[in-house]
Amino acid sequence: MSEVYALRRRRLRECCNAGGSAAALVTRPANVRYLAGAAPEGAVLLLGPAEDLLLCAGPPDGRSPQTRPDEALRVHVVPGSGGDPAVAAAGLAAAGGADSLAVEEHHLTVIRHRALRSAAPGLRLAGVGSAVEQLRVVKDEEEISCLRISAEIADQALGELLESILVGRTERHLALELERRLVDHGADGPAFATSVATGPNAGRPGHRPTDRRVEEGDFLSVCLGATYRGYRCEIGRTFVIGTAPADWQIELYDLVFTAQRAGRESLVPGAACRDVDHAARQVLDSAGYAAALPSLTGHGVGLEIDEDPQLSPGAMGKLDACVPVTVEPGVHLPGRGGVRIDDTLVVRPEADGGPELLTITTKELLAL
Repeated sequence: MSEVYALRRRRLRECCNAGGSAAALVTRPANVRYLAGAAPEGAVLLLGPAEDLLLCAGPPDGRSPQTRPDEALRVHVVPGSGGDPAVAAAGLAAAGGADSLAVEEHHLTVIRHRALRSAAPGLRLAGVGSAVEQLRVVKDEEEISCLRISAEIADQALGELLESILVGRTERHLALELERRLVDHGADGPAFATSVATGPNAGRPGHRPTDRRVEEGDFLSVCLGATYRGYRCEIGRTFVIGTAPADWQIELYDLVFTAQRAGRESLVPGAACRDVDHAARQVLDSAGYAAALPSLTGHGVGLEIDEDPQLSPGAMGKLDACVPVTVEPGVHLPGRGGVRIDDTLVVRPEADGGPELLTITTKELLAL
């Protein structure tokens, strides 16, 4: 992996050099991990004029390769307690002869920005913009392999829950059990707070689990994800509890399923992000559910659960191959219930079989 990290840092350095900066400071945790491997909390990366440094408040945990940073990087532990690695990095950049430093202004607080200026008053601070985030959009096969494993873990956890008795259990209990199962199957932890919504609560987008108990005839809407070696996937499914689904539940589910399939089938390299959203959204719009739809149909995933690209009506740009995204249309009817179907897929050209589905739990409307 050292060669991979070195290539990523070289691409960022070229971007910074083109903008007139001989050095760059990366502070956003996901970006540090992308460029340097696993690093201690609060670590920052300095792409200096002479060498690259990982600055930490304490030494890295070297117990396993998955918890160590890139071995080709020199690690600099900031002396004393409470020292800010970012401020120390600015001082080292100035001492190394840099006259400008590209920083992630969208991540720095005002106080931290001022501290950088005070530590190196002769250093011009420039913005690197979202350069690292843009580098992260297209994944290599090692990254996709981690996403594939995280999806397998999420599928396992969800599948085991569906085999258990659900009636009478609370949303909160089911969410905690899912998160425990994720860890049992090898996840670093959940990719985000697990959502379990039952009955009328399924009609609330972004619902957080409560002490409401599962009842027969409920819609059960579950959204969860696993993190594996830092990479996060997402899966969402909707089921009916106890009895055969009512006619209105079948009709709503089939509609959302059709919309989700339209979105999935439009995931081809070169497709406009807004067109993927439109493919799914128009199915639900035409059925009269425009007011009940979420603001986007999907988004990128990786080291964070919500990355670029965004699949929304106003999204700019086009999809590339090897970009993992979610497709997650839903209809939420307040006070009644709702349906959400959510998959993580990787954009692939038709010659390679089209979009690769990572989350494979059945999308059949099951009565549990």
